[in-house]
Amino acid sequence: MELRDIEIFLTLAEELHFGRTAERLRVSQARVSQSIKQQERRIGSALFERTSRSVRLTPLGDRLRDRLDAGYREIMAGLEEAAAVARGQAGTLTVGTFDTHHQEIAAVLDLFRQRHPQCELRMREILPADPFGGLRAGRVDTGLLWLPVREPDLVVGPQLYTEPLVLAVASDHPLARRGRVEMEELGDHLVVDLEGPIPDYVWQAHTPSVTPAGRPVRRGIAVATLEEGFTAIATGGVVSPVGSFAAASRLRRDITFVPITDGPILRYAPVWRGAGESALVRAFVQAAADARNTTDPQAGFSVWRTGPGSAARRPASARSR
Repeated sequence: MELRDIEIFLTLAEELHFGRTAERLRVSQARVSQSIKQQERRIGSALFERTSRSVRLTPLGDRLRDRLDAGYREIMAGLEEAAAVARGQAGTLTVGTFDTHHQEIAAVLDLFRQRHPQCELRMREILPADPFGGLRAGRVDTGLLWLPVREPDLVVGPQLYTEPLVLAVASDHPLARRGRVEMEELGDHLVVDLEGPIPDYVWQAHTPSVTPAGRPVRRGIAVATLEEGFTAIATGGVVSPVGSFAAASRLRRDITFVPITDGPILRYAPVWRGAGESALVRAFVQAAADARNTTDPQAGFSVWRTGPGSAARRPASARSR
């Protein structure tokens, strides 16, 4: 029995009228009649009782309807799901961000969910010490990473937002009493290093190895996570530039965040494996670009909220606590 014949049988079983069945399925009434006759010949018994005034199911037809209906619905659901996946509207998309950065792309996530309600959107944290590991292992489909990213197997999308850096120091550190610092002063203190497979060129964008005047920036203790870094900083032995978003979400009594007047500005963009590009990844990147172009500057991407010093003032308020 062909799928179309099953559809004709189930529709007639619901309508109990050859004319309405033909109209609903947009076929001729003769096609409906021919299909039912073929099915009855194949089965060897009548499925419908027909009179000049009515059509009704036989007991055998009633039983067949019950058995076919569930299977037909399952088949159609499977076909619709497969088509949706092919269009990039269903499936699962895993997005990785640093720390609390998913809050900075709330407009993107909302727009993507509106456009693709059948897609399950999962969020995973990416550790700065290993920014590419999740992508290459397939745990993350696309990650919001700071630039530059110069990896031959990875594709970089458009820049979405930026983040100024502030200097994290112990609350009793001499720099904690300063209203602001300059990058040149990193040459006077040990800074946190990262323990992980992060490429040197990526870490240089965050914590340069030399000051603007060319003095070396000495590396101190190496850490694998942000929390490990804050623990080391709180002891007073090291200082470190940190993202202003992370600083704002971790106000603590033992650490002060001081604005850096000439510090690097981290630029973030979606990154994904070239071999793992999918319709959902492309849909996410499109949603990101569209959200960036339409979001209200006061409520959307951080790229519109991180003018010189603006984001740095937020975590710096911790010094008054």
